[in-house]
Amino acid sequence: MNRPADHPPIPAPRIGVLLINLGTPDAPEPKAVKRYLAEFLSDRRVVEIPPIAWQPILRGIILTTRPKKSAHAYAQVWGEDGSPLAAITRAQAGGLKDAFGPDVLVDWAMRYGSPAIGDRLRAMKEAGCERILFAPLYPQYCAATTATANDAAFAALADMRWQPAIRTLPPYYDHPAYIEALRASVEAGLAALDFTPDTIVASFHGMPQRTLELGDPYHCHCRKTARLLSEALGRELVVAFQSRFGRAKWLEPATDKVLAALPGKGGKRVAVLTPGFSADCVETLEEIALRGRETFMEAGGTDFACLPCLNTSAPGMEMLRKILAQELAGWLPDA
Repeated sequence: MNRPADHPPIPAPRIGVLLINLGTPDAPEPKAVKRYLAEFLSDRRVVEIPPIAWQPILRGIILTTRPKKSAHAYAQVWGEDGSPLAAITRAQAGGLKDAFGPDVLVDWAMRYGSPAIGDRLRAMKEAGCERILFAPLYPQYCAATTATANDAAFAALADMRWQPAIRTLPPYYDHPAYIEALRASVEAGLAALDFTPDTIVASFHGMPQRTLELGDPYHCHCRKTARLLSEALGRELVVAFQSRFGRAKWLEPATDKVLAALPGKGGKRVAVLTPGFSADCVETLEEIALRGRETFMEAGGTDFACLPCLNTSAPGMEMLRKILAQELAGWLPDA
């Protein structure tokens, strides 16, 4: 049937895949970091203290002291293409451009900062995406990461009169493709070292202990990832949790304390991997690769290495193609 001449243009139907990561400030400067932290730390999924008690602390103490310190950390890892997390996530989306055929649009967004999830979802809808796979790149599920990313997507949908169909990528902490990608990446990283580690530490992002007690599966997911990877590598991994914040009790053992204690226990040569991060960022490149190294060497260590995340490596990109194709089943024309 022919459309009337005055009918508004309708784009050809497409499928969308939106890769999501945590976020980053727009620049490694205190003002930009302050804006980013204000958004991030105001999320009720991230800080579960009632706003009436939390906001005065956030606005009165944290946002007046922390931005300068965090800006210094970002400045040490900032590249010519900007924030490493944004640059790598952008490159991952670019690497998947033709992975699923010409009718599948792959884009990326950040939960905090830019490009915003709502903006990219609306752009995908305008480009003809009638079905969108929303893909938070967090292997291990946590309400403060996966759930809040989904929240932002559904909030954007709530403002749409004509909504696309939506699927969400489930956590893939024990997916065979993920474990295989980690194995290949770690083995390649270890082979490139000029020393043989006597200890390998798997450092995951920390979460308050309270999240575990409230039923969040994150801790269990991290432990299972480490167990499966240890079995795949054929060697033991020391599991630790980094990025503690505030006075509350966090998941243990803490990565900084583990690194400080290893040399005294005979662990003079260490390699640290960060399997919970899909892309290198300030938490891996500054907190582990720089400050972690300093902690370890000052404690008497002799050799330290921070292995890269999966990033856009061949194993990492193959893993993304496999898990995304699995979730697109039934949508793809040839599926």
